[in-house]
Amino acid sequence: MTTITHETLLSYLQSGAESAFLTAIFDLLRARDTDEPGITREAFGAGEDAAFDLVEALADALGLVTTRDAIGNLSAVWGADQPGPHVIIGSHLDSVPHGGNFDGAAGIVSGLMVLARLVRAGERPAQPVELLVLRCEESAWFGRAYVGSLTLLGGLTAKDLTRRHLRSKTTLGDCLAARGVDIAKVKAGERLRDPAGIAAYYEVHIEQGPVMTARGFPVAPVTGIRGNRRFLMNSITGEAGHSGAVPRWLRRDAVFAYAELISALDAHWQVLMERGIDLVVTSGIVGTDPERHSITAIPGEIRFSLEFRSQSEATLDAFEGLVRAECEAIGTRRNVDFALDDVLASAPASLDAALTRGLTEAIAELGLTSEALPSGAGHDAAVFSNAGIPAAMLFVRNENGSHNPAETMDLDDLAVAVDVLHKTVLARIGAKQPA
Repeated sequence: MTTITHETLLSYLQSGAESAFLTAIFDLLRARDTDEPGITREAFGAGEDAAFDLVEALADALGLVTTRDAIGNLSAVWGADQPGPHVIIGSHLDSVPHGGNFDGAAGIVSGLMVLARLVRAGERPAQPVELLVLRCEESAWFGRAYVGSLTLLGGLTAKDLTRRHLRSKTTLGDCLAARGVDIAKVKAGERLRDPAGIAAYYEVHIEQGPVMTARGFPVAPVTGIRGNRRFLMNSITGEAGHSGAVPRWLRRDAVFAYAELISALDAHWQVLMERGIDLVVTSGIVGTDPERHSITAIPGEIRFSLEFRSQSEATLDAFEGLVRAECEAIGTRRNVDFALDDVLASAPASLDAALTRGLTEAIAELGLTSEALPSGAGHDAAVFSNAGIPAAMLFVRNENGSHNPAETMDLDDLAVAVDVLHKTVLARIGAKQPA
């Protein structure tokens, strides 16, 4: 197997051998971060650090102006000496544990390729164009998504800083402090970046569902991003007992209480769907204590996660009310105690209509068929949009879903996304060929 070096990647970028560059950089990332099954680039860990260093080195060699902010977000700017707010292309490089190779990284690679095209062509920018590589987008590591973008724009909270790492159990605050972040400023909501200095935020990302594969779209603009409410770890406490000795009317069975809750929430979900209301509901973690559970024991406790997502804040509010009401009612009926975790909320985001129209026009100019889609998954673009910054997203077709080792993005589809983004950025900034 040929070793892929920084020099090889740079030569591909500088010469315009884009197909070779795409193959090589994703092969390198996969080889570095393989963690069977799949790949793992841990937020604030060695894998994410190495990926940041790679992108920074390539950007430096292209002549871009690179800096890192207090939390470690990487900025690489073309036309840094030009006046005016920046047009940003951004995404992240961390992954979930044992995830795929393209979630997040596809956006950074495509942005780097757009800036390399601008450098190669010698276009003179009317305003700066920036690649922004954001830290810790995935909630898998600390239970809080968008750590890099939230800190950038002053949205990380004191409660967020107390959340513990999935594996090390270190708090997010201690992790950031160890990297030199002024935690007092984070708690105070001080921004690392003035939103007025950002003209637009674009993000390319793999689709994390099956629609584009089914419809035959290589790329698609995104209309909006679902917000979510998460109760990370909850418990139902009843009373353990012998499976054969306690009649139903005297039981305090935690598992049956959980089953009743999930059935009730599913029924509410069905009714809302029939009314055309956008909602998805998931309980992805559930279990009794492995040290105590037994086939002959009534389970006295069960722990579970719960999250629900919608493009409507009002729907999220209403469904949270239903969750709490069902917990209270079922607790009374079954004589068990529900303890819900503090709710962790991310607001829905509507993406900018004008920026989205620009992506749509660029797709049409390339002779492609597509249509705008909503995003069920969360993205840093939502943080920018909710901070009042015009934001847009472009999905790339991806088979087999995401957050799993089977992510399958055709590199030719990502090349199309680069074409679309390049056209859109040129139209946005009015770049000129040098005289």
